[in-house]
Amino acid sequence: MPGWFITGTDTGVGKTVIAGALAMLLREHNRKVAVFKPVATGCRRDVRLGLASEDAEFLAHCAESDATLETINPVRYGGDVAPMIAAEHTRKPVDWEAIDQSWCRLRASADWVLVEGAGGLLVPVDPKNNMADLAKRFNLPLIIVARPGLGTINHTLLTIEAARTRGLPISGVVINGYRPDSATLAEETNPEVIARLAKISMPLIAPFDARTDLRQGLVGETLLHALRPFVERALG
Repeated sequence: MPGWFITGTDTGVGKTVIAGALAMLLREHNRKVAVFKPVATGCRRDVRLGLASEDAEFLAHCAESDATLETINPVRYGGDVAPMIAAEHTRKPVDWEAIDQSWCRLRASADWVLVEGAGGLLVPVDPKNNMADLAKRFNLPLIIVARPGLGTINHTLLTIEAARTRGLPISGVVINGYRPDSATLAEETNPEVIARLAKISMPLIAPFDARTDLRQGLVGETLLHALRPFVERALG
């Protein structure tokens, strides 16, 4: 099924914002988009919903999804830790059956699917599986989201190497949060160096957009404009 697994070089690099922007752009082309956050940690306690993921709510909004939040995000934990640690700490193992059931429902209801991982590819879901295994489970190519600053060459090349070692195809790399007016030499040169050393197409540059606000469900036009050609090429 057409779709992408959105992963990151680290936590906090903006995977959710990029996934939400892609969902909006696919809807511009009249695609029925399913969004999926199989496992989330750092969830807040909601009086009505129980544990709720802000990321899943944002994705549902961007995709205008009619699926329930429980379907979009079947496994939820509190605490800012890896899923395996959260599961061990709460003594609530990851419910793989719930993940598979949600996946089947979502892909049957749409013609394009976006799956967002948690953290990077090697973040453990349980002692036997990590985020890379999830991407393989769903048979989706990767979009790797990276930060623009110093260190991102190493983080991105490591992520690409881990993906290739596991036979995971890569659809694109996104350098997210680039600020052209204050960019350092490292930030200016990182995308070209990554492309040259990894032998990939030039990473997409997603500029910082002050109008983008996850909590308000907003994605700025500057960010959408930067990603629009990528989506148009993918749709052919």
